[in-house]
Amino acid sequence: MKLSIIIPVYNEQATILEILKRVESIKYIQKQIIIIDDGSSDETFKLINKFRFISEYKLIRHKSNFGKGSCIKSAQKYVSGNIVIIQDADLEYDPSDYKIILDQIILNHQKVVYGSRVLNKKRYNEKNFISNFRVFANHALTIITNILFNQKLTDAHTCYKAFDSEIFKNIKLCENDFAFCPEITAKISKLRLKILEVPISYFGRNYKQGKKISFYDGIRAIFVLFKYRIF
Repeated sequence: MKLSIIIPVYNEQATILEILKRVESIKYIQKQIIIIDDGSSDETFKLINKFRFISEYKLIRHKSNFGKGSCIKSAQKYVSGNIVIIQDADLEYDPSDYKIILDQIILNHQKVVYGSRVLNKKRYNEKNFISNFRVFANHALTIITNILFNQKLTDAHTCYKAFDSEIFKNIKLCENDFAFCPEITAKISKLRLKILEVPISYFGRNYKQGKKISFYDGIRAIFVLFKYRIF
């Protein structure tokens, strides 16, 4: 089995080398690492070029900052693994959690698995989610997703989304920004595939530390969910 890891990157010079080290530390599966620098204006691209990769890798550079969805669209055609997972370039999500996700796909033959930050937890960890507003927004968007697309998710907007690669490569992605998340969930659901969740760790950061998602992205997510429910 081979795992394709898609890593969108925008101005992450403080964390990019560490996340690449953590990804490369995963030894139990063959890896393809696809990194998309989304028009970074800091030293991110230079640092990636200096990194000594062990695994097969592909580095793509956008001339401008187009958004997370645009990065994933650019990577989609280069996927060569049996499984695809999305990995943010910061340190909010830990690649050591890959195994619990991959086991469900490899051993239990699941087609789509999400890593949930709240599954099997009695409450949101407010330290990690930074603010009560983010807790509310994530919970509300997950409920809307479940109602519109007949899923039973606890964390629809998690970064860790893993797919059988044939399914992933055959989905036409349209959204360029963070709306990739509601778009892919909607389109997976419309294929009548149930999404399995497994619990993962999460170490949220704040805006001073480089958090990029905003209130606007939450409104966009609602619009995109209804858009793909109707069309």
